[in-house]
Amino acid sequence: MLRALYLLLLCALPCMAQANLPAPPDDGLVLRIQGSNTIGATLGPALVKGWLIEQGLHGVHDAATGKDNEQRVLATTEQGRRVRVEVAAHGSSTGFAALKAGTADLAAASRPIKDSERQALENLGDLKSPEAEQVIAIDGVAIILHPQNPLAQLDTGTLARIFAGEVKTWEELGGTGGAIHLYARDDQSGTWDTFRELVLARHGKTLGNTAKRFESSEQLSDAVSQDRAGIGFIGLPYVRQARAVAIVDGDSQPMLPLASLIATEDYPLSRRLFFYLPPNGGNPWAQSLVQFAQSRAGQAIVASNGFIAQTVQAMPVQASAQMPGDYQALARQAQRLSVNFRFEEGSASLDNKARQDLQRVLDYLRDRGKLNDRVTLVGFGDAKSDPERARLLSRLRAMAVRRELLKGGVVFRDILGFGEQMPVAANTADEGRIKNRRVEVWVY
Repeated sequence: MLRALYLLLLCALPCMAQANLPAPPDDGLVLRIQGSNTIGATLGPALVKGWLIEQGLHGVHDAATGKDNEQRVLATTEQGRRVRVEVAAHGSSTGFAALKAGTADLAAASRPIKDSERQALENLGDLKSPEAEQVIAIDGVAIILHPQNPLAQLDTGTLARIFAGEVKTWEELGGTGGAIHLYARDDQSGTWDTFRELVLARHGKTLGNTAKRFESSEQLSDAVSQDRAGIGFIGLPYVRQARAVAIVDGDSQPMLPLASLIATEDYPLSRRLFFYLPPNGGNPWAQSLVQFAQSRAGQAIVASNGFIAQTVQAMPVQASAQMPGDYQALARQAQRLSVNFRFEEGSASLDNKARQDLQRVLDYLRDRGKLNDRVTLVGFGDAKSDPERARLLSRLRAMAVRRELLKGGVVFRDILGFGEQMPVAANTADEGRIKNRRVEVWVY
């Protein structure tokens, strides 16, 4: 049934042209993927299977390896040659270590590559280049509680104090239940790196020594769902039987990890999931998988595995009194696309995901006949000493996106800049300021 589902997706959704792949070696090993457990547990193997089916291979199936968090996908060519893909999911940092050791062809990561890792791997090419750094999905780090815990929301500052062990009881949060029990991913995990960076480090905290650590996302979630005093953090597809709580960051509104808010990366704990393809790696099978992951069929598999696909959709937005008047009018007349354009740190240049999204947005507008006078761009920014300067910079960001979309024949209705208004993250940290510097796309 699973193979039939993939075949249906592949037939219904046009993909990129198939790569001209070489014959597999005698042992069948064509690709080694190491890294993130968030990706490697289900999404990575699912993408591999869909890709191998697209290549016309037969008998695509999983095979046990006998090792925790490691999987093997097997298939056969028309000529009867074996094909084997190995997936090891022990945490994002292990993927970059495996690239350095030469034991992986592709690194899966649930956080961006660190400067130290980039430097250590420079002999493989620039892993921050657009060709190397491939965003394959969007995820949200959900803060989970026992399903009967009534707590509705938490701000990131309080959340940091909880996981640092400074807030020790539920009574301190206005609830009941006694001592708070902490559940966290292990040190190799990209989910842990994301939580540490977005929550703990930003507030000058470190994880409390009473936290129980897990390599498995599923085991962590199940443990919280069975502990009335428990709280943990997990990737969106692994909420399972637990309950996610709304998060507030700075002056942002409380946000649940909803698909619409994660797709636009407005949810405070949203994150990108990556494949890192070494430019000097020379494995055409790895390149072919990356192309498939970015295709419509690949993104359909992303969605079917509980992550947020990068497929562009139009979303209605409810106008509210907290919005600027012009923005309220826009919300009443138009719909917002499920993509935000963001920029490289300290630069007016679009980041790697934004470069990928340009073509997706153009395809959406072209397919729906919205190229001519049906699009408004809306820029936002972080707080400046002069609000007028913030407004000007936000409009300039929108103009930067306009220049790129003009190349695809888009004729715009309007370009707006709202400066520091409607922040989605705190402006007190670099990560928050980068999130607030964004451009929305609205269609009529």
